[in-house]
Amino acid sequence: MPKFVFAYHGGKMPETPEEGQKAMAAWQAWFADMGAAVLDGGNPVGQSYTVATGGVADNGGANPISGYSLVEAADMDAAISMAKGCPMVVQGTGSVEVAQAIEM
Repeated sequence: MPKFVFAYHGGKMPETPEEGQKAMAAWQAWFADMGAAVLDGGNPVGQSYTVATGGVADNGGANPISGYSLVEAADMDAAISMAKGCPMVVQGTGSVEVAQAIEM
């Protein structure tokens, strides 16, 4: 079955422990809904750097990622459908970029 990378953009750090618990519960529920399709729940990421021929920029590019996950889905449409349940998408605080991992 094809694998897909979910690259998260946006979101925000919880301001209180209660907000953190609520956010974690939403992510855990979403992952539970996807079940065995979640190959690697991933993690949030820190500062990103863009490495190119001309040097290194510490701005993360035009739309830096804030985290990632790796999932399995029958096809791109199924992966997109799964991504629509992401808490950041549902809450309107971020987006998910979906890309198929090409088998080599």
